[in-house]
Amino acid sequence: MPVHFDHTLINVEDKQVSAHFVAEILGLGPPKPYGFFLVLQADNDVSLDFVDVDAVRRQHDAFLVSDAEFDQIMERVRSRQITYWADPFQRRPGEVNTNDGGRGMYWEEPSGHLLEVITRHDGSGS
Repeated sequence: MPVHFDHTLINVEDKQVSAHFVAEILGLGPPKPYGFFLVLQADNDVSLDFVDVDAVRRQHDAFLVSDAEFDQIMERVRSRQITYWADPFQRRPGEVNTNDGGRGMYWEEPSGHLLEVITRHDGSGS
């Protein structure tokens, strides 16, 4: 059997706030409760399992999207006046990168995790 990535835990201050925020921005269905978690299902059968913790350690999560999805996500980010960056070091605010011949941008969810959307795989070249 091939190895497939199944799910990841996203430790947050408030799983209700973070899971709903990420679902709205990415255009995913509503989170569903599962035990201690609120689960968002991505289109490739990978789930994001949000869980409340006392101390959040920032992480970076990237999502590969189509150009049309990127435009929709960008519109939702801008309409909510969320600060976004072209780089993971947050040195280029309000910009979109064109790495690998695609587009990409970063923003933070309510617990401070850095989220990224890209239209081309990193390192895929142009």
